[in-house]
Amino acid sequence: RGLTQTVHTANNLEGIEKTIDFMKTNSRGIIFTNLVDFDSKYGHRNNVQGYAQALIEFDHRLEDIMDNMEDHDVLVINADHGCDPTTKSTDHSREYIPILMYGRYILPKDIGIRKSFADIGATISELLKIAPPKNGVSFANIILKEDL
Repeated sequence: RGLTQTVHTANNLEGIEKTIDFMKTNSRGIIFTNLVDFDSKYGHRNNVQGYAQALIEFDHRLEDIMDNMEDHDVLVINADHGCDPTTKSTDHSREYIPILMYGRYILPKDIGIRKSFADIGATISELLKIAPPKNGVSFANIILKEDL
């Protein structure tokens, strides 16, 4: 609901390529990319080597993503849940998720442990100057160098 366009990809690398392609279109709004291989192919299957290789592959393309960012763009990298491939279980393993943000106007700050995953949505809403979601508390005031 509310999506302008959806594109399904076969794997993480294709997702990264499509993300960079969309970044080059110079449109406004959000590009949301789900690199599902981390979860479905490696995390839930306890494939430590595959997970590590996928991280290396993503890391090698991260500079390409950053090079295609405009001055006011903000890159958000986060997981949707914990899925440690080294645990005995193949289910979700942790509730805490990493949140990494990068952009010209983003300060390198520790935002601490947030109360809700919804804080990311609230922060993005504030950065885009749109109505906030029902849940979540924005942390834009912690990470912004100045108003976007």
